[in-house]
Amino acid sequence: MHELTALGGPMPDFRRFDEGFAATNELRTRGTDHLLAAAAEVGGVRFIAQSFTGWPNERTGGPVKTEEDPLDPTPTGPSRQTLAAIRYLESVTTEVGGLAVRYGGLYGPGQLLGRGGQIVEMVRARRLPVVGGGAGVWSFCHIEDAASATAAAVTRGAPGAYNIVDDEPAPVSEWLPDLTGVLGAKPPLRIPAWVARPLLGEHGIAMMTTVRGSSNAKAKRELGWQPRYETWRRGFREGLG
Repeated sequence: MHELTALGGPMPDFRRFDEGFAATNELRTRGTDHLLAAAAEVGGVRFIAQSFTGWPNERTGGPVKTEEDPLDPTPTGPSRQTLAAIRYLESVTTEVGGLAVRYGGLYGPGQLLGRGGQIVEMVRARRLPVVGGGAGVWSFCHIEDAASATAAAVTRGAPGAYNIVDDEPAPVSEWLPDLTGVLGAKPPLRIPAWVARPLLGEHGIAMMTTVRGSSNAKAKRELGWQPRYETWRRGFREGLG
């Protein structure tokens, strides 16, 4: 079970996205190689590795992607190294008959989007605006649902990638105002993309305006998994912490 990450501090700077993920990307590449080598020595191991879904999706076509859809062939400049590391991890994992569990945007206790977390505090302070219409589609996953899906993958599912997300992908323009209401905060500011670009950079603007969501149909069908928080609407109200 490969759950290694170097994340856990403040939210990465979207303008220098790859820099913030550099150590985690080493774990996704060299770290995965070491674990696969160890698994080969032991023999008979079912290998499972965590990945991510959402912004890595191709940013053209429909708003919701499945595991059959390609990853973004033209990623933003600041995210190229991170997407390359994700591609590598998924490729070498599935080549040995393993499963890549692609978590959506995690929220809940201990997360950036959880009680006392950085994103929640940004929303309270009105420092997380809806940018450029907020058409970017996000797929969320409560931390407990990520754990239950991963546990299911220990014994179920054929080799391949699985999107571990809730049932309701939603644009920023929909979920962010809802979150402010849950937190009792003022509605988010709305600003044009050109105004936000110096602060968010190319990748941050994409997160707000062009990213695509993900379908969980395959995980529900092949892993026999059902998220406890079937939608972020319930999760934001009951599961932040």
